[in-house]
Amino acid sequence: MKQDVFMTEEQNEEVVTNKKVKEMKPKEKWNDLGLKPTPAYVGVAWLCLGIGLISYCIGLWNASMLLSEKGFYFTLILFGLFSVISVQKCVRDRVEGIEVTDIYYGISWFTAICSVVLLLIGLRNADISLSEKGFFGMCYVLATFAAVSVQKNTRDVKLLSKMD
Repeated sequence: MKQDVFMTEEQNEEVVTNKKVKEMKPKEKWNDLGLKPTPAYVGVAWLCLGIGLISYCIGLWNASMLLSEKGFYFTLILFGLFSVISVQKCVRDRVEGIEVTDIYYGISWFTAICSVVLLLIGLRNADISLSEKGFFGMCYVLATFAAVSVQKNTRDVKLLSKMD
């Protein structure tokens, strides 16, 4: 039986109105419902972002590449971080019922995919060892995934602090 991966209007409305939150008793806290990210999770997300980005930059600094190649890879990680944060925001806005234009949504996905494709093409053609290629790839993935998590946590904490 094939399941549809998209939410129905009723499911979307339930997420937007968040019936579970509206029905809670006044004494309950947001953390009791598991909605607020824990300080440990927020800290780990920031730590992973820092480790990924700093490791990537240290690897670039020590790499035996031309300065133009280093600039390409540095620009690529900045482009990738911005792109994945933009995708996360668009997806989250749509789930919450906030209007996002189709063109911006499409551009966000396109740029996120392009950043990964450009990284793969660049690493494939780079004159560096296979272990260095793997290092740059893993740092890139760690940093971009952590950026999505940091953005989500920041948005959740801000939203829930307004409701308290």
